[in-house]
Amino acid sequence: MRNIVVVECISTGKNYIQDIINRNYNPVVLETKTMGDSLEARRYKEDMENCYASIDHDFDLIYEQDSYEETLEIVRKYDPLLVIPGSEKGVILATKLANDLGLMCNPIENIDSMTLKHKMHEKLVENNLRSIRGRVIRSVEEAIEFYDSEGLQKVVVKPIYSAGSVGVRLCDNKAEMIKSIDEVFSLKGHYGNNFNELLIQEQIEGPEYIVNTVTCDGIHRVTSILRYSKIKTIEGGNIYDYIEFIPELGIGEPDLVEYAYDVADALGIRYGPVHGEYMIDENGPVLIEVNCRPMGGTFDAEYLDKILGHHETNCVLDSYLNPDKFHIDLIKGYETLAYAFVKMFIVPRDLIVKCSPIGKLGIKLKSHYKTIMNMGDELNVVTKTQDLNTFGGVVYLVNNDFEQITRDIDFLRKIETRAFDLVLSEERIQTLDIDENKIVQNIETLLEDIKICGTPLLVTEKIFEDLAIAQVTIENIDDIKGTFDCVVVNLNEGIYNQCAEGVSKKLSKIFEKVRIGGLIFIPNTTYDYLPNGKLGLEALLKLQGFCLEMPIHTLTGMVIASKCE
Repeated sequence: MRNIVVVECISTGKNYIQDIINRNYNPVVLETKTMGDSLEARRYKEDMENCYASIDHDFDLIYEQDSYEETLEIVRKYDPLLVIPGSEKGVILATKLANDLGLMCNPIENIDSMTLKHKMHEKLVENNLRSIRGRVIRSVEEAIEFYDSEGLQKVVVKPIYSAGSVGVRLCDNKAEMIKSIDEVFSLKGHYGNNFNELLIQEQIEGPEYIVNTVTCDGIHRVTSILRYSKIKTIEGGNIYDYIEFIPELGIGEPDLVEYAYDVADALGIRYGPVHGEYMIDENGPVLIEVNCRPMGGTFDAEYLDKILGHHETNCVLDSYLNPDKFHIDLIKGYETLAYAFVKMFIVPRDLIVKCSPIGKLGIKLKSHYKTIMNMGDELNVVTKTQDLNTFGGVVYLVNNDFEQITRDIDFLRKIETRAFDLVLSEERIQTLDIDENKIVQNIETLLEDIKICGTPLLVTEKIFEDLAIAQVTIENIDDIKGTFDCVVVNLNEGIYNQCAEGVSKKLSKIFEKVRIGGLIFIPNTTYDYLPNGKLGLEALLKLQGFCLEMPIHTLTGMVIASKCE
């Protein structure tokens, strides 16, 4: 059985393993050396190990040696059919190995323009393609000289080699540029590498796209097109809000695809994937950067198949091993089978995380495919989002109904901005001040007002002896059989300062006791003690299939909802 070597098999690149096995070849993963012993390098090493653990199939694992010659000899012994990169960090080594072994690959003389952000733009200039003005700098003084000489206003500061948007800063003026340069020079890259040089570029404004292509002997084919929604942070970071798969081309987007082909030609791409990031402004499309490997984001093959009818790593193997299939798919053109969004949760500040409710609540969304949450380090510390490495989690959505998936992505965005405790819940300290006499009076008044709504159930902290209705404590709610026309919730001590995940479990049991079309009444003496208060409660009700009802004038401080499904 012939071997196929994947250098740095991580993120979406891990799909190579199953695809290689399906073609009756043996997968071999070549792990590259870590860049030092920094926190970032250790985290990247941990990410690789977690990725290996998530792969359900056997593969051979070999390691990059201290010298390139030793690594080459180890790979040579496997007599590989292909050596391909599975991540950005694997591009240089995979290309060099494949060239030296005489395998199908991209020319090694193009490696700088394939991996270094300034070199790829220089290559565009050589080929009379639109590029972005920029200069590599090693000091603030060099940056100021370029900024002034070019008459720039808004600029982008970024490392010349990195990944995961680490060190990328949007600057609206010279002062912000100077501040960002000092900050980025002090950072470590995605792989733990130092930043000794930075690229200063003119800032282009417009919608940002991903165009993923695969190339077979110099012929390019689009495998997927995505559009970013990003948010600028106070510090100048440009972080992802969500990503949308483009189902069909809109106005100006055919030019984007043609430009992406021209970029791949300019870079001398002969085989394999190009993950290109582009922007469209009033002058048309322009390259931000390319990465000559499968796209990041840890997209499952099954997820991509649901959306596109194919997945990228399998298309890449076709480009090398089955050119006839590649050209048939090329003729078919581009289409999607479903709509898809990917929501990245933006952490607003450093947190000590207690639990992650959305990890389990998200499955109730009709478009839900998968949720991956970041619970932080061993101390459950999650840092404020600044790049792809510091998101609070990711939710993958897919649905054939555009209106439904739009509602789901909008819902997740509202939870993120208005009820973040349902995303990542942290320890909270608050004073519990409960006036039990007032609660009794409120409950009695409420029950009198809603008696026309039908048979009620009161879920309460303590049983009220003088109330002639069905009552139950949350601890005994499983003893209640059947459903009710209306349910009144009186909880405070039982939910005080608890993890949002635990509170949502309790409320879910209560919600089950409301019949379809029935009503639930939750006063402020309950929701004031919930994570994110009233807004958090409303979000939980929506996730559980309830419709929020109009407030009633005489029932103040009350959330009313009906069970609509």
